[in-house]
Amino acid sequence: MPYALPQMTRRIGIDLGTTNVRVYVPRRGIVVQEPAVVALGLDDHRILAIGQAAKEMLGRTPDTIVASQPVRDGVIADFRVTEALLRIVLERAGGSAVRFLRPDVMVSVPAGITSTERRAVLEAALHAGARRVYLVKQPVAAAIGAGLPIAEASGHMIVHIGGGTVETAVISLGGIVASASARVGGFRLDAAVIEYVRKKLGLAIGEQTAEELKMTIGSALPVEEERSLEIRGRDVATGLPREATMTTNRVTEALQEELETIAQTVRQVLQETPPELAADIIDTGIILTGGSAYLRNIDKLLAKTTMVPCTIADDPQRCVIQGIGMALENLGVYRRSLVSTK
Repeated sequence: MPYALPQMTRRIGIDLGTTNVRVYVPRRGIVVQEPAVVALGLDDHRILAIGQAAKEMLGRTPDTIVASQPVRDGVIADFRVTEALLRIVLERAGGSAVRFLRPDVMVSVPAGITSTERRAVLEAALHAGARRVYLVKQPVAAAIGAGLPIAEASGHMIVHIGGGTVETAVISLGGIVASASARVGGFRLDAAVIEYVRKKLGLAIGEQTAEELKMTIGSALPVEEERSLEIRGRDVATGLPREATMTTNRVTEALQEELETIAQTVRQVLQETPPELAADIIDTGIILTGGSAYLRNIDKLLAKTTMVPCTIADDPQRCVIQGIGMALENLGVYRRSLVSTK
């Protein structure tokens, strides 16, 4: 009798993000959750590590090794490495049987994805071992995962701030009525902190230090009671190691330009929303998802700039993968909400 992939693993969901890759298997839940980082040997182009092990190599590798993120700004930047990453996570989710019985795979994509970018995701998933590929837009998956009744004839607004993009959408009757994407996310926020520290403190720091500053003491709005954090880096003038102190309001100042872009994207969608749905959103409010929803006071900033109540979803970082899981388990219900299949 030929070996068959267990029934529960014949469908696999993947949240292929700029920051993290998460994999969902029906009846088992989230089975893989790793940073979307791949370490490659430059001599033989062999994959040395993925996930957390590769992330720990960022900024620390010798000339013969490069650690990078194959997905940038929500889209594939390196097709071959992305394909290899998908193959590895599929095997982790379904075991060696994935090679013999190719599963149906659902992958999240940005709402503003182009046809070329869409085709790249489809091809990467098929080459990695998928039999059929379903694509679902990130704000739709996030709305499902946040528990919004998207199939109803009423408006619901979702703002998903991931590692590479902010995805804003108004959803009604299972589809997107108005949407906008901006390539501003966690990485751009980190880059803004790095640039601020270099200019104001004369200190060069890495991405991991910037992320720690943002999430540990950062705030989207100025605060009266500031926190502080000692950071270490390289002095720009002397090239020698040095310490410095960053405070909450300095981090807030560093983030202002990027946060304004996020707020402008939300305002743009509200301006394009039909009046009846806009009235619904005043009642239901804006739901905030994505890893950057953890930035302190970002809900208050969006509520202040839009005059619409803003609420952070439960477990915002996992809303997309949870929504993918629900869509996988109820394909008949959510099929209309999918981008395309192949």
